[in-house]
Amino acid sequence: MTLMRFDPLRELDRLAEQSLSAGARALRSMPMEALRRGDEFIVHLDVPGVRPDDIDLTVERNVVSIRVRRVPARQEGDEVLIDERPHGEFARQLLLGENLNADRLTADVRDGVLTLTIPVSEASKPRRVALGSADRSTDAPNVAAASPPAQEAVAAGTEQTPAR
Repeated sequence: MTLMRFDPLRELDRLAEQSLSAGARALRSMPMEALRRGDEFIVHLDVPGVRPDDIDLTVERNVVSIRVRRVPARQEGDEVLIDERPHGEFARQLLLGENLNADRLTADVRDGVLTLTIPVSEASKPRRVALGSADRSTDAPNVAAASPPAQEAVAAGTEQTPAR
C-alpha cells in the first residue's frame, strides 16, 4: 500500500471547510469545558501540542484572554506528506461574572489541557446574618422585653401564643 500524496477531493473538502467555517474551526481548535465545583469555577481548554511558553493568559478586569500558538512539528528539509493538524494562533476570551474573584485566578497546563481555577468572591458566598438588638421603632415587637421563649420565637420568625 502506498501513501497518496495528493487527493484532489480531500484537498477540495479541506479548502471548503477552511473558507466556509473559519470561525467554527477556530473555536474547535481550543474546545472548552466550564463547571462549578464548590466555591470555584473550573475551566478546561484543550491545547494539545502547545508548549507552556506558547500560552499567553491575561486578565483585565473581568475578561480573561487566552491566546495560544501551535507550531508545526516539521523541521527544515522535511517533506510534508500530510498536514491536517491545525496550527497558528488561536484565541478565546471569557467574560467573568462579578461573583468571581479574577485576582485569585490560577492556571495550570498538563497533558494538553489548560485548567483555569477561579474562586468565587467572598462577597458572593452565602453567609449567615446575625440578628442584633438594635433600637427599633414602636411598631416592631420589643424582643428585649419578651420572655426568653418569645425571644427565640421572634428570632426564628414564628409566632408564639402564651399558654392559658
